[in-house]
Amino acid sequence: MSRYDQNEIYDGSARYDDFSVPLTRKKMKAKLGLDRLSPEQKVTAVKTVRTKMTENAAIFTNPPVTMAALGALITTAEDGITAYEASAATTKLLLTQRDAGVAAMCAGAMQELSYVDGKAAGNPVIIEQAGMGVRAESAPIGPMPKVQDLKLTISDHTGEMDWMCKPVKGVSVYILQVNRVNPDTESEWKYADSSTKSSGTLKGNAPGKIWVRVAAKGADDQPGAWSDPAEDLVR
Repeated sequence: MSRYDQNEIYDGSARYDDFSVPLTRKKMKAKLGLDRLSPEQKVTAVKTVRTKMTENAAIFTNPPVTMAALGALITTAEDGITAYEASAATTKLLLTQRDAGVAAMCAGAMQELSYVDGKAAGNPVIIEQAGMGVRAESAPIGPMPKVQDLKLTISDHTGEMDWMCKPVKGVSVYILQVNRVNPDTESEWKYADSSTKSSGTLKGNAPGKIWVRVAAKGADDQPGAWSDPAEDLVR
């Protein structure tokens, strides 16, 4: 064996610096990426594949699907897309025509309703003979009843008092009065607020004891009876 630092063969027939690492090329795989494409985009992508494979027929000599067969599949897909789009347009037109037809029919039926009302003059038998239902007359509610279950709660804010009562059917507005002296003295009751809801907050009250009562007003000019007074302290 020759010495390492001489220009001679080292430990074999090749020189020590002649060894080279062979390069390994990573094997790539083809992809189509059709999953996220629209039907039209899929057709375009497959058309591109068919065109390129046809141009390079010397390489792709024996494909499992011939270019003629692939072309036929493309044509079938395009025909399906065209048929669907035509059908969708037709469906939209038919939907518009349907809605217009139903609306016109209902308008005609409403005219018949007015005619039958005039013919029947309130006779339910004649109305039913026209195949129509009979509307019950709305009975007047009458005087509002006494408001029940009035409750007061100290508010989170100074000078305010939360209130709520049992809702009254047919009410248009709740009227509230407060009394700071004696709930038995009628003259001491003063108007405080009004509300369309059966709960609310009375504001601007001085600290101390307070009584509150509520009455419900409906279609009548006069409200119903006052609730029993509720008592609490204002902060």
